[in-house]
Amino acid sequence: TTMFRIGSVSKPLTSDAVAQLVARGRLDLDVPVQRYVPSFPEKPWPITTRELAGHLAGIRHYRGAEFASNRRYATVTEGLAIFKDDSLLFPPGTRFSYSSYGWNLIGAVVEGASGENFLAYMGRHVIRLLHLTHTAPDHTDSLIPERTQFYEADSTGAVTIAPAVDNSYKWAGGGFLSTAEDLVRFGSAHLKPGWLSAESLDLLFTPQHTSDGRATDYGVGWFVRSDSLGHRVVFHGGGSVGGTTAFIVDRDAGIVFALVTNLTDAPLGPARRIPAMFEARTR
Repeated sequence: TTMFRIGSVSKPLTSDAVAQLVARGRLDLDVPVQRYVPSFPEKPWPITTRELAGHLAGIRHYRGAEFASNRRYATVTEGLAIFKDDSLLFPPGTRFSYSSYGWNLIGAVVEGASGENFLAYMGRHVIRLLHLTHTAPDHTDSLIPERTQFYEADSTGAVTIAPAVDNSYKWAGGGFLSTAEDLVRFGSAHLKPGWLSAESLDLLFTPQHTSDGRATDYGVGWFVRSDSLGHRVVFHGGGSVGGTTAFIVDRDAGIVFALVTNLTDAPLGPARRIPAMFEARTR
């Protein structure tokens, strides 16, 4: 029940909120984000939630020491100040460029579409309903008894306690704690329609394309590939200060794999071999 930082595996969690709101008619993925976040500055080109969700919007990623920020942000909208006034990297839709900040903006979209605080929505409509009993936002100003200690290793391999960080600026893109057990439970809910409809699963797991037709291998919050057996595999990795996570769902074999660690940039070579072992057993 020890809880680890799962980094960008928070994006698949958030993608369920997106799928739910689309299914309920509360969120249109193809209108400018200002419909849901009026305070976000307009850019030379409109940005849609679909483009944000597929890393196609031109929003930048971390710069400098931002990844190790220890500043507390009181609201999701306040956290957008880090990047909201920056120029886009390219016209939306023309390129794939991974951006956790784009998903931070999706957190604000969820608030605007639902009328609820982002963390309250996630707790009420995703985490609680899926019985993810050890998944929660990484509130560093609160005592979370089952939260692990976080570590990092230097160039010599010596391990020390990781520096203090505050992830309140990126709940949607990288701010949650979880366990391997909870992630397997979450992934298992996405093997077939039930928790989400077939249409919602298709939304999450259909690769998006650039405006000139190039496939990106990324849907809405998930990387999407086929393995050597032709199985549909969706996955995400997560890197945090004091945490590294691997999360893989083989939709055709019905296998869900999750590995969580409490070390920055932990080597995941063994984790990459484990799905291959499952694959070999299904041949």
